[in-house]
Amino acid sequence: MDITFGEKIRNLREDAELNQTQLGEAINATQRKISYIERGTYEPSLNDIVALCNFFKISSDYLLGIPDGYYNPDKQ
Repeated sequence: MDITFGEKIRNLREDAELNQTQLGEAINATQRKISYIERGTYEPSLNDIVALCNFFKISSDYLLGIPDGYYNPDKQ
């Protein structure tokens, strides 16, 4: 079974030893929004995804479940 977007965020947050409030403050979101994202009851906006990627220094491909090898015109 694939890991969900919310589970990825929760795992990243826990690995960074942050609580939901701390992550929310870091990306300018509320604790409630982080909770909803982690539970899958809120679909994050593009701005949320960018903020999470920048904060955790990860690719959006990872969060969105895009497999390696998909065409990327910037990687030529």
